[in-house]
Amino acid sequence: MKVCCISDLHGLTPELEDGDLLLIAGDCTASDKVMDWGRFFSWLKRQNYRMKVIVGGNHDNFLQECCTSEGSKKITDEDDDFVYLCDSGIEFEGFKIWGSPWSLWFKGINPRCKAFTGSESDLASKFALIPVDTDILVTHSPPFGVLDGIPIEDGSLFHAGSKSLATNIDERLEDLYLHVFGHIHEGYGKCFKDYDKDVGLGCPSINASLMNARYEADNKPIYIRL
Repeated sequence: MKVCCISDLHGLTPELEDGDLLLIAGDCTASDKVMDWGRFFSWLKRQNYRMKVIVGGNHDNFLQECCTSEGSKKITDEDDDFVYLCDSGIEFEGFKIWGSPWSLWFKGINPRCKAFTGSESDLASKFALIPVDTDILVTHSPPFGVLDGIPIEDGSLFHAGSKSLATNIDERLEDLYLHVFGHIHEGYGKCFKDYDKDVGLGCPSINASLMNARYEADNKPIYIRL
């Protein structure tokens, strides 16, 4: 099964290869306006995938204010071919997929960019909802310490991911096949959790942010086969 992973489009409408499963991990539009969402949904409809999954992000106020997790019919009036997940799941080709849009609130956050944000204790209650038998996890936030580093002045990295998400993955989601997220543009890339040289690669963790830290479209969609 060919999977395309993207996040943090912020208005981009990239050319995508055809595939089976498209996972979008939030921050879909440039300014969260109705016109922007119209362009996004028109672009999404043109993508050739058998299943398309959207999860919200902190820039997606429209999704938080106007939508529920009951399905795409709550988002547009058209006959949509995508699924919107908000602390909810769906099964596709035998894989159980769960989507969660939450990320950490922080002091000084832009008030226009705080959809689905909260304290670590708030996020802990949301991430505790993730079923233990989840195969594919799509979140907007990265887990703490995994592709979540922001360079600071002393040359080190500030890790902006969620500790409660990391704890849930480490302690409850032992059979996870794939984790896709975004939010921290600087963390773009792929790594393998729990690498074992004798057994092979572990669960792929993918930060699929298309924008870099300067909101420039430097990054490419990440494709993986399951």
